[in-house]
This record gives sequence, C-alpha cells and structure tokens, in this order.
Amino acid sequence: MRFTFLGALGAALLVAVAGVNAQQQFTIFASIIDGLGAPVTSIQPSDLRVKEQGSDASVIKVEPIDWPTKLQILVDNGVGIGSANFVNLRNALYALIEALPPDIDVTLVTTAPQPRFLVRGTTDREAITKGLALLSFDTGAGRFVESLNEATQRIEKDKSNFFPAIITVGTHSGDRNVLDRDVKGIMQRLEQRPATVHVVLFDGGGQSAGAGVNQTQVGMAAAQFTKGRFESINSATRFVTLLPELGALVARSHERQRHQFRITVQRPQGASGPVAQVSMGATGGDVVSSLSFDGRIP
Repeated sequence: MRFTFLGALGAALLVAVAGVNAQQQFTIFASIIDGLGAPVTSIQPSDLRVKEQGSDASVIKVEPIDWPTKLQILVDNGVGIGSANFVNLRNALYALIEALPPDIDVTLVTTAPQPRFLVRGTTDREAITKGLALLSFDTGAGRFVESLNEATQRIEKDKSNFFPAIITVGTHSGDRNVLDRDVKGIMQRLEQRPATVHVVLFDGGGQSAGAGVNQTQVGMAAAQFTKGRFESINSATRFVTLLPELGALVARSHERQRHQFRITVQRPQGASGPVAQVSMGATGGDVVSSLSFDGRIP
C-alpha cells in the first residue's frame, strides 16, 4: 500500500475545511491510478485507507466526478499591445483555442477600454472562433485588475460543479489607480473558490518609470497563490508560442482533474481543530497519484 500525504498546506485550505469540524467529517479529492498508470474509474470505500495525523479515519462515501473546466481568457487589446503587435496576439489566441480540448467551456473578454465580452461561456468551437474574429485594437488602456476582479466574481456566482481557470494577457498600460479592496476581493475569491490563474504581462517598451507595478504585483500574487504560471515578456512574437503552451497546460489540468473521486471522511475519534496532515492509500496495487481538499490540479 502506498500513501500520498497532504502536508504543509496553506492557511486558506486549512480554514476552508475548518467549518466541517462540528460534523467531524471532511471531504478530499483523489486521483487514483492502476498498476499500468491508467485512471481508476471505480473504487469502493473499503479499498481506501485514510489517516489524519497518523490516526485511522473512516471513509464514508466515494463519488466519481467528471466536472468540466471553465476557462476565462482576458485579453488586453489596447494601447499597451500596440497596433503593430496585434497580428501576433490574434494568431496566438487562435493557437491557444486550438490547444484546448473541445469540451472546455471558454469565455473571452477584452479589457480595453474596459472589460467587454467577445464570447460568453460556451464549448461551441464555431462560436468561439467567430467571437475571436471580432477582436479589434483599441486605443484605450487595458484594465488588468478590473477584468481579473470581474472574472473572479463570475466564478463566485457560478454555483455549479466545475474547475475554474483564467488566462489573462495584460500589459503595463492602465490600472494606475487600483483600490486595495478590489485586490483583496480578488484574493479572497480565489481562496474561497480555488481557480488556477495563468498570467502573461507584455512590456512593449516606452512606458514611464513605475508603469506596470500594479499589474505585476497583482498578477504575480494571483499566479503564485493558485500555482499558475506567470510570464513577463517584451517581444510580441513570444505570444505565438507562449499562449498555446498555456492552452496545453489547461488541457493537461482538465484531463487530470476530471478523473478524480470525491471522498467523504469521518475524522478519527477525538480529532479536533483544523484538518491537517491527511494521507491516503489504496489497496490492490492501485496508487493515489494526487490528493487535495479542492480537487484542483494546476
């Protein structure tokens, strides 16, 4: 039997599960593979062994999940990109969409001069392509923080079961006046409904000293907190290779996340306080390949 440990978790996850202490139950998500490395599609509670801080816990229920991934793509189409670089950006976005599996729900939002929908959430590839064809250059500045704030609000309002992901393409233009409450709201929502945020910031040069500080700080914080990828680039040709790379990351995450089990666990007798240091093993040669409190696999 092989055990996979959940240790050294951030306070956000510990707080997130602390609310179930009164019922003495908690939920974990696990990916389980067989001896050949293929995802296990069916497993019984008796096939699993769970420990909390070294003490035996009881598996109450095991449910297979196949939740969709919902991806929001936020794109600065404004002066920070520059009209000369727009063709590279457009081509990169088409390549990003091509890198995604057809069952990923896509929302596409432009951020200059303010956030606007090009495509509302859909898996219809034809509709996504038509929406992308409407992408146009704007002489206004992109709203990196404002668009990210709205994206996390959309995730918060959607009460269905899904795995949220965001790819945001920003620049060093715009967002000179950012409210602390908006940044706090972004991070709180990412804590409450875990998502994976990938950030690309383009610096085309010619910006004044200190430009892009807000975008850089918020973008790095969001990517690091959600275990996403943060990239700062200064050549528009990099868009063409980078955005499909991020699309491939989302695709791999989608495939791994959808082959999981949601497991309800009764805590060991006498356990109290936040749930921590959970381990799980499977019998019969199966292996627990990942374990988490929220099912998110960046």
